[in-house]
Amino acid sequence: MLGQNSYSKLNTVLTHVLIWSAFSLFFYRQLFFSDTYIPYQYWIKQTITLSLLVATFYFNSSVLFPRFLVKNHTALYILIIICIVLAIAFINRWVDNLLSSYQFNEAVLTMRGQSPALEPLRHRSPQKFPAGYRFKMGDLFILIISGLVVGVSTFITVIQKWQKDKQVREELEKDKVSSELSFLKAQINPHFFFNTLNNIYALTQVNADEAGKAVHQLSRMMRYLLYETQQGQTMLGQEIAFVKDYISLMQLRLTDVVKVVFDVPSHLMDMPMAPMMLLPFVENAFKHGVSATQKSHIYILVLQKGSVLDITVKNSVMKDKSISLDTNSGIGLLNTRRRLDLLYPGKYKLDICELTTGNEYTVHLMLDLS
Repeated sequence: MLGQNSYSKLNTVLTHVLIWSAFSLFFYRQLFFSDTYIPYQYWIKQTITLSLLVATFYFNSSVLFPRFLVKNHTALYILIIICIVLAIAFINRWVDNLLSSYQFNEAVLTMRGQSPALEPLRHRSPQKFPAGYRFKMGDLFILIISGLVVGVSTFITVIQKWQKDKQVREELEKDKVSSELSFLKAQINPHFFFNTLNNIYALTQVNADEAGKAVHQLSRMMRYLLYETQQGQTMLGQEIAFVKDYISLMQLRLTDVVKVVFDVPSHLMDMPMAPMMLLPFVENAFKHGVSATQKSHIYILVLQKGSVLDITVKNSVMKDKSISLDTNSGIGLLNTRRRLDLLYPGKYKLDICELTTGNEYTVHLMLDLS
């Protein structure tokens, strides 16, 4: 994050340098594209005008915009901007007249000493500073260019503020997602592990080997929850193994009337992914798709096409169990969709069919992990 911020700041500085370099090239264009003699007073005037515009640009973005426009003092902000633009035009006019007068006096003094040689200067000097014409056009030009500079300054500052606010919102969303992930773990830990331990205890009376296997699976799940999900990313293989252990332990309390199929390819390309992304779909299927007395089923299919993970979860719908996306199982499917929006924007497709012709609830997720 620190490197990204440094890169963003460097990019902003370089952008400003390029913009003002192009602007300076426009102001000093006669230095490069004119073969006629340009008095040095002209360069002084152009430098003063450019400096005023640069100062106005940054004064608006760093002081006026945050203190007035952001705080909804729009009328006062516009009034200040108008005053600044008029002040720039006034200063530009004053500097223009001052330097024109200075150059004229300098030319007169020079011609008094060398009148024959500098006679052409007598005719050239008034052409460089035609007071009436230059006064009107220069004044109009500076008003237009000052307004454009203020407008560009405000526009860029608005964009930067929007980007900064967006970044803050995303950081808050990420913090919220982390809290929801912790909440998901908390939801699983007490309820699921309590029931699983009871089932394992009962299993020890019947089949000690199966009970030992179940204890090993439970410890593996606990290790995954405690250590493997702390960094915000896990591996696909670990996530699949966690879901497989979850299904295996959930089956301890199911009867023969429930059919559970977990179809996973024997060879998956292991890739990093957000943890606990698949569990809400599976947990939802067990919560709403199984019955102790009626025939029911859960079918989970995992496919992989390159970097795209294709997951389908189907489960029967029990009449006494209503299904809602805003379920309290784990973080719920709605929160899972929000996690997908934030962590994989534009890289997933989630289709949920609440009731098919075969009385099934179907979830289909295609997730690009690249």
